[in-house]
Amino acid sequence: MNDQTASRTIPLSLFLFAVFYGGMVCIAGVLANKQVALGPLAVEAGIFAFLMLVVTSSAVTELYGAAVGRKLVFFGFIPLIISSLLTYFILALPAADEMDPARLSAYELILSSTPRIWIGGIIAYGISTLLNVWIFDKMRRPGGSLLWLRSAVAGMLSQALDTLIFISIAFYGVFPILELMLGQMLAKVVLSAIAFPPLIYGMVALARKIDAPQVTSEAG
Repeated sequence: MNDQTASRTIPLSLFLFAVFYGGMVCIAGVLANKQVALGPLAVEAGIFAFLMLVVTSSAVTELYGAAVGRKLVFFGFIPLIISSLLTYFILALPAADEMDPARLSAYELILSSTPRIWIGGIIAYGISTLLNVWIFDKMRRPGGSLLWLRSAVAGMLSQALDTLIFISIAFYGVFPILELMLGQMLAKVVLSAIAFPPLIYGMVALARKIDAPQVTSEAG
């Protein structure tokens, strides 16, 4: 392996996490069409995919630094925007005469969304995930200690902001949003506090296990 090739090599775990991240960006909007009950709260199911975006960007930041974490977030705009534009393009095409009308109606109902929802999702994604990376990195201490605390704090604050931005842009003036906003915010904050630390620990450990053979091979 020459120096130029080596400089282009990225860890296998980073490549796999980037692929996973892109998939979560695209599926979040589809999952959001279902509301699920979490105890007394009703939340859109897209939050589970979105939470995995925050977990992945945090793990990447922990392993490879804030600059790489920010790049992952920025690259996430590519599948997010292209998949959204492609969805609008497909919806604009005429359906084949052979397609079952009930199936077509369900398809259009699930995949269509107003421009405000689309724009709100993109803005909320960018600001909240970049904030998560920034907080997670700024709380870092020598030796990577207090990972659980950094995970919880960065996740809770970024998810609260995500809810505030998205619901305000998507639904302000359409209907009263305070109850919806508080419910979504509470659900995301609680999930962030409970789920983020073990998930990020798990992803960091998985990355190190994946990369161990690669490091050994390069050293040899």
